[in-house]
Amino acid sequence: MAQVRKRTHSRKTGTHHTTRRKTSTARKGTGRRAAPKRWSQRVTEKSDALDLKRGVFKLTSAKKIAASLKRSAEHSARRKTGAYRSALSMLTFYINRAGKTLPKTQRARLERAKLELKRAFGKE
Repeated sequence: MAQVRKRTHSRKTGTHHTTRRKTSTARKGTGRRAAPKRWSQRVTEKSDALDLKRGVFKLTSAKKIAASLKRSAEHSARRKTGAYRSALSMLTFYINRAGKTLPKTQRARLERAKLELKRAFGKE
């Protein structure tokens, strides 16, 4: 029977030296960049959350925005959760994706629409 030798020292845990392949900076193909993918626009248009009315977030009144979102949420056959939750998540999604580019007046209107939505669904 062969004897198994015990190690008297531990393995080093230092870094391994690997060679990296150089990548060329030149692009293959025509050199044109692909058009940016506007996934957030696609979500608002084709999401399973709601069938939104066109231009709903551009409406002038917070009550109108809330009423439109409520109507869309209640009539949507594609949503996966409750109407209130779907409407609120779509509104929050729009606010978050607009980020700093959203004018303060519109942001305030959309924040008021959240409160109106809560009131419309009796969640107050």
